[in-house]
Amino acid sequence: MQALIRIDKWLWAARFYKTRSMATEAVDGGRVHVNKQRVKPSYRVKLDDLVSINKSGQRQDVIVVAVSDKRAAAKVAQTLYRETDESLERRNLDRLQRKILNQGLPQFDARPDKHARRKIRSMKGKE
Repeated sequence: MQALIRIDKWLWAARFYKTRSMATEAVDGGRVHVNKQRVKPSYRVKLDDLVSINKSGQRQDVIVVAVSDKRAAAKVAQTLYRETDESLERRNLDRLQRKILNQGLPQFDARPDKHARRKIRSMKGKE
């Protein structure tokens, strides 16, 4: 017999969400799909299901390798799923694009001191 577990419990145990209620909200909000179908938090996930998770504007596609309802260390949680090659490529491309975009922003060595903060406030017109 194959073990079945609720999708919200599995997401929490696999450490995609910090709390089970956050996982439930994500599933209810349509940010989690199983086999390209929108599901409810009570959906029973099984082995070889394709779970798509939209989190912070990034999509991660994983295949369920094991099921567990116990939250464990991150190393153990990573054994519950395997990320697809397309998902890894997409996330690496997004990471590279963010890195390129951030290179155009000014880089500071330290926080502004008292005098620099006053200049910033005066330029913004707050004083």
